[in-house]
Amino acid sequence: MRRHVMVGSIQLALLALAAPAVAQSSPSAPQQLDTVQVTGSRIARAQVEGPAPVTVITAEQIASAGLVSVPDVLRSLSQNSGSVQGQQNTTGAQSTPGAQAVDLRGLGPNHTLVLINGRRIADFPLPLNGRSNFTDIGNIPLGMIERIEVLTGSASAVYGSDAMAGVINFILKKSTDGLTVDYRYGDTHEGGGDSHRLTLTGGFEKDNFSGIVGVELQDKSPLWGYERDVQDSTADAPTARRRLPRLVAQRLNWEDDTNVAPSGDCSAMAGLNGGTTVLTEDRYGEPLCGSERAIAYRTIENERRGATAYGAFEYRFNEDLAWFADLQLGHQKVKLLTGTNGNDVASDHMGWEFHDPASRNNNSAKVFYNQATDNREIWSRQFSPEEVGGLENRMNTTTQKTFSITTGLQGRLGESWDWEAAYNHSQYKADVDMPRIRAAAANEYFLGPLLGYTSSGYAIYNPDPARLFSPVSPADFATFGVMSTFKPKADNDNLNLTFSNSALFTLPAGDVGFAGTVEYGQQSYAINPDPLALTEDAYYGPRYGDGSGERDRWSAAGELRLPLLDSLQASVAGRYDRYSYGDQDPGKFTYSLGLEWRPLDSLLVRSSYGTGFRAPDMHYLFAGEDYYRTNAATDYFACRSDNPGATDGECYDREFGNYDVSTFDTYTGNQALDVETSKSFSTGFVWSPLTGLDLSVDYYRIKISNQVQVQDREWLRATEANCRLGVTDDGTSVDIASPTCVDALARVIRDADGEITSVLFAPINIANEETSGLDVSASYRFSTATAGNFHLNGSYTWARQHERQLYPGDAYEDMLDVSFSATTLPSNKGNLGLSWDKDAFGASLFGNYLGRVANYDNDAWTDSTWRFNASARYDINSHLRVALSVNNLFNKMPPKDATWANYPYYDTSWFSSVGRSYYLQVTWKLGGAAL
Repeated sequence: MRRHVMVGSIQLALLALAAPAVAQSSPSAPQQLDTVQVTGSRIARAQVEGPAPVTVITAEQIASAGLVSVPDVLRSLSQNSGSVQGQQNTTGAQSTPGAQAVDLRGLGPNHTLVLINGRRIADFPLPLNGRSNFTDIGNIPLGMIERIEVLTGSASAVYGSDAMAGVINFILKKSTDGLTVDYRYGDTHEGGGDSHRLTLTGGFEKDNFSGIVGVELQDKSPLWGYERDVQDSTADAPTARRRLPRLVAQRLNWEDDTNVAPSGDCSAMAGLNGGTTVLTEDRYGEPLCGSERAIAYRTIENERRGATAYGAFEYRFNEDLAWFADLQLGHQKVKLLTGTNGNDVASDHMGWEFHDPASRNNNSAKVFYNQATDNREIWSRQFSPEEVGGLENRMNTTTQKTFSITTGLQGRLGESWDWEAAYNHSQYKADVDMPRIRAAAANEYFLGPLLGYTSSGYAIYNPDPARLFSPVSPADFATFGVMSTFKPKADNDNLNLTFSNSALFTLPAGDVGFAGTVEYGQQSYAINPDPLALTEDAYYGPRYGDGSGERDRWSAAGELRLPLLDSLQASVAGRYDRYSYGDQDPGKFTYSLGLEWRPLDSLLVRSSYGTGFRAPDMHYLFAGEDYYRTNAATDYFACRSDNPGATDGECYDREFGNYDVSTFDTYTGNQALDVETSKSFSTGFVWSPLTGLDLSVDYYRIKISNQVQVQDREWLRATEANCRLGVTDDGTSVDIASPTCVDALARVIRDADGEITSVLFAPINIANEETSGLDVSASYRFSTATAGNFHLNGSYTWARQHERQLYPGDAYEDMLDVSFSATTLPSNKGNLGLSWDKDAFGASLFGNYLGRVANYDNDAWTDSTWRFNASARYDINSHLRVALSVNNLFNKMPPKDATWANYPYYDTSWFSSVGRSYYLQVTWKLGGAAL
């Protein structure tokens, strides 16, 4: 049963996107509102504005803005300023195929807490870049969302770990009348990537039992690089070197570093890659077989097919006691192909290069001895769609299986106490098929049988060069082109008891609200890799690591809302969390303070301060041994010993000779990691000077300390040299007995001859990061008797500062400066929306603004950009609606960057070449109230 309170008529805008116009109350008339629970607090209240800014995006606003997926919605947020890896990013697609992340304030996806209906959900079961865990937002069903609430800044005092940059809470539909059938068809102006989405939502009520059930079906075709003129060929590259045709077959004489020309001028391969394979040259003028078109065999957008089901149910025993359950079930199949960058086959699942870890001299495992020529050689091959039986056969395929259930009891004790006891289970399982090349089988196909090894360690073959420069049949390719299957899984279980009282006691200025909660949770994950993927010699290409573990969590929290004066209200929250895993039991108390001052009915001045923490990522803790081969690792100790006075930079650039060695480095998790901590502050105001006009301005500042970073192997080798020599390269004395030296000397492993063989590296608590800036939003609604209702609004975020300190004692790096090479963060981001409706008609225009970001060379800026969506709707009758949306209205392609030489020749974190898209949507409601 809901309680109602009387509040003033001021309506304060929280909206970041365009929304339908709503009727305005008379300025003198009080308005009766239900109490609601808003993200960031467990205390229900009548005012939707609080001490910390919360952005609310409704389903109607999402449709009006023409946004067609959850990642699209979150990407439009001005506060979502992180450089996340999109669907085209090769590294992200390989390590976490099909998953998409959100990054509030640019502090990293693992610092944003994602909730569904206020509950935690399981992480994507594979770590991002093989390092940190995050929540996949790509499989959340857009058609079942009622609203999205976004709180930026620390919310650890309410929600615990992870909420350093903010909280995104997806509220799914809880009630409906009748049956709603919603079908959407999408296509692109340039072709490719068509899509279908069907959503069925229905509600029921029988006596004391009620519920809502929804099903969403999705079928989206992939969009390929070869379907866009800006990236369908190496000829699109901005630099002459990268405009050279993509390697298809190459034979390198390692003795003199020259290519051996193929007989027949590649004529045998002329039909491959759509008939574009020809004799060409590499950047050194050496002959090889290549194709301009082979570069574009990768997806711009993933193929996605699947279904998601959702149900919310309630049974009321009486007015003071009810049972509830929320259920979500998803099965999605996501397919993509990563392709390669440039003329390197090393990261490609459609390429092969001789590979035998046992064939090693000077630590080179890709060189073999050719008995026929008495030369050491390297053979490389790229496979075409014709050879692999179609690109579909080499796509990375991830079957995502998600399940979540929340059930419990809620009710009321006496006149004032509301309570809820709930259990929540969330699971994310995946079957990940990664296309690989079985090394031994491919070696034998191209080189023949292994004849042994030379006295210096090289594998001996007597190959026929015609094999390298001839097409491979799909049947032959199938003998060595295989799938490596991983079965990762992540689980999250929580038990909690929450109790609240909106009138715990009364102060002269009003009732004091209180909420408390106690929780127990368990979290686990296991990568479950293909065992062969952990070996060094089974597959050609990158290795993959393992990891698994679980941990428990206990927590208790409380909140108070205190009316200090009629116009002044304070909020206080505190929480203690303790984790348990292995022999570690880290715990942390966090708190938050807030003030709301309403000197006028039309003005709210607010401020909040909170401390936060983040428990270490599961994979940071439990990663198993993973191995990385480095073929050009600088031995700074050897260089500076032979060349007294040399700097690390001179050694790295080989000014004094070649001091590079090949190392086989080992990465492991670190269960001794401490928690990360943060401090968050915001202050600002919300002002409604005119009826229908709302303006908010908020300053924010977030500082993260003790941040986890993976140790840099270059830094470890340079530090080891400093410790052995007792001095840095600039002459500063170093104590070999210091903790830094003891650690570095233990991690840089040398053999009996004094040569580096391995570097042992791991995640450690070393970094600090800080960001601050302004959020501005405005909303203006007005109605006319003849022209209809209008709504104009926008939001803008200016990042004044974003800097980090990677190692203690280092200078802070400016992450917003053009010269910062680790990422590309914009200083400015925003959106602007205009909507109109009259009777059966409605239309809207929505624009996304991205400020300038650094170019590839980090020496100049890429210009700021706008992208616009337009939509229109017509209500055929009260229960049938037709809508048309056009995304990227002006068909804008990524801005040109003369330095972005890597395919696809633009920054995939911020841009794509999808171009103009069309979406036709039909919504039909059977029974119930009007749409």
